[in-house]
Amino acid sequence: MNDTLLACFQAAPGEYVSGEKLSRELGISRTAVWKRIRRLEESGYRFESVPRLGYKLIGYPDRLRPEELLPRLAGTRFGASVKLYDSLESTQNAAYEALVHGAGEGALIVADAQTSGRGRLGRHWFSPPGKGIYMSFLLQPNVPLARAPQMTLLLSVAMCRAIRRSIGADATIKWPNDILIGGRKVCGILVETILEADAVKAMIAGIGVSANVGRDEFPEALRPIATSLMEAAGARVSREAVIGEFFEQFEALYELYRSDGFEPVKTLWEALSSTLHGRVRVNTPQGVAEGVAEGITTEGALLVRDDAGVVHTMYSGDLSAPAVSLPT
Repeated sequence: MNDTLLACFQAAPGEYVSGEKLSRELGISRTAVWKRIRRLEESGYRFESVPRLGYKLIGYPDRLRPEELLPRLAGTRFGASVKLYDSLESTQNAAYEALVHGAGEGALIVADAQTSGRGRLGRHWFSPPGKGIYMSFLLQPNVPLARAPQMTLLLSVAMCRAIRRSIGADATIKWPNDILIGGRKVCGILVETILEADAVKAMIAGIGVSANVGRDEFPEALRPIATSLMEAAGARVSREAVIGEFFEQFEALYELYRSDGFEPVKTLWEALSSTLHGRVRVNTPQGVAEGVAEGITTEGALLVRDDAGVVHTMYSGDLSAPAVSLPT
């Protein structure tokens, strides 16, 4: 029915189409037509409405363009198997299904919208259509389980560098999985490890970036803590260019990681971190540690020295500055 509705507008470009005509064409009430228009607006279409004239289609969703994206991935391990979707429940779920059906390292899933995008600990990721980068891809790094947390830090470095190169913003990394601009979150990273006989079979790396989200488009609860690439750059950004830059950075770092280990990545992470050398509070299932973030281990764990001089090794948790909540 949405296709039929859009076809009515496409047959009359730049013109108003009356609610009565739309009602007749679709065989539904004018109230139902209005509800359909609202749903299309939620998907990124833009309409003007004038009493007695009807509706005019004035804008389309900003969809990712394969002809712009695929050439940027050509020659990389992530350009061989790319699937683009208008909308998915979750790119993580789709990537897992691809793995189950035999997809290998490099398989990439990208969506223009997610209806149930998720971050760490099952939290919801705001995924409006045409406004962000929502993608997941498969990795098979052949590392022991103890080294699995390193991948989140490697991905963080790649995305931080990609944002800096793409829009010139002073992006930083908040342990363990957030990219910040001006102290507000612009990107979240989720790595899910698939085990087979207690060994790492594969990793599903998920990345969500608020690309062209306006300040008033964020849910009210997110406005104090979230930002977008567009807000930082002062203009709309090319999502295809950011994705291409990310995979250029990631592939180089991934090869370095596979040949030289985590130490070079650790050095880069520390240089880009907004977490180190400041006071933090880390909430974990085992309790809360508060103190100064002194560094990370070779496994990617955060080292926090409390006021008694005891160093706590934090492998996961929610990090915030003392007395200030910054949920991830």
